Amino acid sequence: MSSPPPPLPQPLSIARSDIERRIGVSPGQGLSANTWLAGVVALALTTIFYACLFPFHDYAIRAVFMDRGPTQYVTVLLGFWCVVSLLVKGNKLRVQRKALRYQVVPENHDFVLSSQTADQLIRNIHAIADLPEKFIVYNRILIAVANLKNLGRVSDVDDILRSIGERDESSQQTSFGTLAGFIWAIPVLGFIGTVLGLAQAIGRFSGLLDSQSDVSSIVSSLKDVTGGLSTAFETTLVALVIALLVQLWITAQRKAEEEFLDDCHEYCLKQIVSRIRILPYEQQRDL
Repeated sequence: MSSPPPPLPQPLSIARSDIERRIGVSPGQGLSANTWLAGVVALALTTIFYACLFPFHDYAIRAVFMDRGPTQYVTVLLGFWCVVSLLVKGNKLRVQRKALRYQVVPENHDFVLSSQTADQLIRNIHAIADLPEKFIVYNRILIAVANLKNLGRVSDVDDILRSIGERDESSQQTSFGTLAGFIWAIPVLGFIGTVLGLAQAIGRFSGLLDSQSDVSSIVSSLKDVTGGLSTAFETTLVALVIALLVQLWITAQRKAEEEFLDDCHEYCLKQIVSRIRILPYEQQRDL
């Protein structure tokens, strides 16, 4: 007795899968995250982070983040902003990848895609997913197939798919624009904190020399000067560590998205371009 066929994947639903749509906010296009939503969540996380640090008065980590000037607060906020954006982008990528698991053309090997069967393919896509135009790979196919009746060559469809693919690649690169700005700003904030700390240390040291006359008094008062030096070095350290970790994450996310777009291109070649046939009467019409 033959075993039953494996169950088909559940129908795709962008409304149930996309985290931004689930909470009822306007989602970013494609693989982009809603910048302002990420900012609001990052602000909430920053508040929680500092609220958790506040009771630890005698711990060095509290001093690093709460006693080193205002730049630390902004650095942590931008760090959380990047993290939230990358988490949202990761969710969107997982949702988009699910579309590649489905076969939009009939499994019949004799099926050919032409202007006569284009409507059947469109119905298949709408049966697979709600709002299929929100899925990158399905949006490519819908645009190309919708124009199939007006085209006379297979290469024309391929050109349309390539053109849409280039637009998707450009949109994917643009989606990292805000993150790139934050990665630039975080180390700069660290360097600003360094300048403020050095200025504070130098100012205290200058005042110390003016107010103290003997060496022993100067040595005993140097502890006040070291506070400024702590601000100078620790603000830069925190900023560089955050920037490094976020940059590594961005690199991994960018690579994953580029691989996905390559997979979309291959999917379209196998599912669409290789199955297109121009019927004889269509060739005569275009002569």
